[in-house]
Amino acid sequence: MALGFVLVKISPKKEKEVYEKLAELEEIEELYPLFGEYDLIAKIVVRDFEELSDVVVNKIRSLDGVIETKTLTGAKF
Repeated sequence: MALGFVLVKISPKKEKEVYEKLAELEEIEELYPLFGEYDLIAKIVVRDFEELSDVVVNKIRSLDGVIETKTLTGAKF
């Protein structure tokens, strides 16, 4: 099992739209707004790091309004 925390930077005025789209993704277990350099943090739990990469690249970064992501990875104990 792979665990990832994805920090997401969003274009101004697109925060709510991106939040709502990310909240629909089944791979995202938790999603929180942030203040500071990044606008959201998403907790993702998937089978392996290949699937984590797929979620970040194809489901998060591809959204209109997403400027940048930073992924922190780990394993569940």
